[in-house]
Amino acid sequence: MTIPAIEDLLRELTPQVLGALVRRYGHFEECEDAVQEAVLAAAVQWPAGGMPDNPRGWLVTVASRRLIDQMRSDQARRERESATAAEAAPEVPDVDDTVVLLFLCCHPTLTPASQTALTLRAVGGLTTAEIARAFLVPEATMAARISRAKQRIRAAGGSFEPPRGAEREERLRVVLHVLYLIFNEGYTASSGAALHRADLAHEAIRLTRMVHARLPGDGEVTGLLALMLLTHARRDARTTAAGDLVPLAGQDRTKWDRGLIDEGAGLVKVALAGPVLGPYLLQAAIAATHADAASAEETNWAQVHALYLILERIAPNPMVTLNRAIALAETEGPSAGLALLSTLDEDGRLAGHHRLLSVRAHLLEKAGDAAGAYAYYRRAAKATASIAEQRYLESQAGRLKT
Repeated sequence: MTIPAIEDLLRELTPQVLGALVRRYGHFEECEDAVQEAVLAAAVQWPAGGMPDNPRGWLVTVASRRLIDQMRSDQARRERESATAAEAAPEVPDVDDTVVLLFLCCHPTLTPASQTALTLRAVGGLTTAEIARAFLVPEATMAARISRAKQRIRAAGGSFEPPRGAEREERLRVVLHVLYLIFNEGYTASSGAALHRADLAHEAIRLTRMVHARLPGDGEVTGLLALMLLTHARRDARTTAAGDLVPLAGQDRTKWDRGLIDEGAGLVKVALAGPVLGPYLLQAAIAATHADAASAEETNWAQVHALYLILERIAPNPMVTLNRAIALAETEGPSAGLALLSTLDEDGRLAGHHRLLSVRAHLLEKAGDAAGAYAYYRRAAKATASIAEQRYLESQAGRLKT
């Protein structure tokens, strides 16, 4: 097996092994350290000595021994050590606890930033350095964030059991939100030179597939997976060879991944037959409508606008209204879109946001106000930390400069 294939296997097995140890021993932080040591040992030994017959069992055994050695060195844990040290290679049920681990990483006492970081570290298998690079913070800062998250879970008495009843539904919503945040950061990086981080987008899709495999009948889980697939299908058309951003209307749709589109559209069709329309499913239905059009001109904007109206009703959000304004401008003209945008001017959540500024610039240009569009494109370029978006917005302003 090649080194990249071994790395992919280790990334897949890491949360399974961590889940097995936490279920048996508890103590999330100590188990995570032991598993990382076992994964490091595998990364060194397997390429040279060959793969063991049971890679997961090998990792569980090595990690368990490391954990027991750690227990032996800790005087405060001698009683616990006496009950566990005799089993150097314990039998662990052959079940995948990845989803349970994901629920634990999304513990409600954590902030969204900590939930995201801990999920990528413990479930995604990314190193602290990789996560720090993704979010453009120093590695020491990210390490401290992850460490605090583990300590907070311990202090809150987080147990390795799937939540039940109403708590399960609430925690699932948090899990989906965290996966959504990871995907969005991968699809459109909030800062830095690159427009997207494919590794984060792929990881979000992989983890969402895991949740969907466990909960295939949940419309929002299905909707989120469909949304990711339909959105990620456009990745190769979103930038030029030089890395410049290409907006949806200008993308070469022959570059869209039809396999992902067909899969995502199929999921949307199945989920729409269910009893509940949730926010992720509605967003996926909007993405499917765009994907169904052979060109930007053939987009069914009336359907897009109707879906945004429903989404705005069940999950009010200024970004939803912003997107509805774009669809409204396509069906009723730019003046109607600008009028709807004006309702967001007093919303502090979007104050100075580059998306609000750039959409207003776009609609002003469509309305024939070149000077106003130029001014807003320039303001939008200054408001974003993404270099790719800055270049695009400056180029839009440059077209209108007189």
